Amino acid sequence: MRRILGIDPGSIKTGWGVIEIEESRVSYIDSGILQLGDGTMVQRLVGLYEGLQNVIRQYQPTEAAIEEVFLAKNFQSALKLGQARGVAMLSAGQAVILTREFAAKTVKQAVCGQGQAGKSQMQSMVIKLLGLVENPGEDAADALGIALCAAYTKDGVLAEARFRLSSRSRGRGRARWRLGEDQS
Repeated sequence: MRRILGIDPGSIKTGWGVIEIEESRVSYIDSGILQLGDGTMVQRLVGLYEGLQNVIRQYQPTEAAIEEVFLAKNFQSALKLGQARGVAMLSAGQAVILTREFAAKTVKQAVCGQGQAGKSQMQSMVIKLLGLVENPGEDAADALGIALCAAYTKDGVLAEARFRLSSRSRGRGRARWRLGEDQS
């Protein structure tokens, strides 16, 4: 059994989501958003660290997945995001949890079948894949998407590939991956 903590880092709010994989079954455990407030950056990072430590203690994940830094237009925003990512990685590292990073485009491709998917499409697919009755919120849905990406990638410890090339896009010169049925 794998229990994956997905983290969508931010300096004002950070989404988190926990899923569990047993054989080929994916189950939703919980998700939420850590509201870090409008204090100083140090206060927000301390709040992020404490919040993630509480999530890790409560749900005991076996691995973590975090979104990679993307190039932002504003370098100050990118710097703050990098600081939040560092705190998230430290939180998982101190708990001795395998932590992997995924580009936003990779997450969107794993969850939606295309790397250019929008926020609403990501939320819809996360809700559908996990059988949720309500939207967990944008940041929590992104974190759950990151956890799902970790569950579906080949290079993870004990991960099983669940993708197939879409027959619709094979002949058009651009590959498109879709979530496939269990091949076993």
